[in-house]
Amino acid sequence: MVEKCYILIDYYSQYDGIRETLKMNEKFFELKKDKQDRMINAALLVFSKYGYHHASTDEIVKEANISKGLLFHYFGSKIGMYAFLYDYSTRFVTLELTANVEKNENDYFTLYKQILNAKAAAMSQYPYIFLYLNRCDDETYPEAVAEISERREKYQRIMQALRERADITKFARDIDYNKLGDILDFTVEGLLEKNIKSDNFRADLFLEEAEEYINMIQKMSMLDFDL
Repeated sequence: MVEKCYILIDYYSQYDGIRETLKMNEKFFELKKDKQDRMINAALLVFSKYGYHHASTDEIVKEANISKGLLFHYFGSKIGMYAFLYDYSTRFVTLELTANVEKNENDYFTLYKQILNAKAAAMSQYPYIFLYLNRCDDETYPEAVAEISERREKYQRIMQALRERADITKFARDIDYNKLGDILDFTVEGLLEKNIKSDNFRADLFLEEAEEYINMIQKMSMLDFDL
């Protein structure tokens, strides 16, 4: 499973960074980084709230404090912005996974925490990135699906491969590890939904709180575990 996962991650690693992979948006990357991030964060917020079809470019430019003309100058259209954003987000998260997840780690909870650390690192720069990606998982509007379906499948395979390499042999016999994974995911996603509503969201504080819950669930589910 380790080899499978890192072959998939190498799909992104073969490129010389995010900038090289997105040459069609070269002009955008000539902007100052804070302006790039302001535009990206505004789009992440609006698309995560409304999905593609109901998201408004007027709201994106208002959140980013830019003109609509500037948005269309860099992305051409609403679907151009959406496609760029999905590609950028999945590549950015993948880079954080390679930086935070040890290549040979297979302990279930250690691996889960390392993945969560990667997510927190991504959210420290882009707080709404996973709300957006989660929304994209459920996206059904044909124009949007046509743009992201191939990349969505690749990203989902990466995340699935990471999970599949986890060692489940330490669980008590009556523990359903699939349901355990659901409990962990529901807990973390619920904490994120709660924390992200704060005007002063901090990814490090979210991570700290999430790890407290994970440690508690870990104690209840393992036969023999030394914290």
